[in-house]
Amino acid sequence: MSDIAVDVWLCGALVRYGGEAEKGGSGNLRMRLPDRSTLTDLLERLGVPSEERGIIFINGRLSAMPGLQPDLGHVLREGDRVGLFDLKSMWFFQYRHGAILTDEMTCAMDAREDRALHHTYRKR
Repeated sequence: MSDIAVDVWLCGALVRYGGEAEKGGSGNLRMRLPDRSTLTDLLERLGVPSEERGIIFINGRLSAMPGLQPDLGHVLREGDRVGLFDLKSMWFFQYRHGAILTDEMTCAMDAREDRALHHTYRKR
């Protein structure tokens, strides 16, 4: 079975999963994974529990955010760039409306009446 190279950025508290790649508030890893690996496979390889991740980008497309993680089965491809942010890394509410989404995120947001867009979050 062949493998693929994936460029991974860890930000905020998730940087601790980067080992020697840690550079202050972020870490960058060039990882090799088996072909057809999913985001779940990547998280397991890094040791990152899914519940610790917040906003996630795959190739500049929003794939997950707190409370909505439809990307676990996303199949990674050669050269993909994955940005993993911790739960405290937030971005302005207004920018979320213009974010380009992965197909999985588009479907998950369309399935929700509120489209999963809030300006505040609270634990249920």
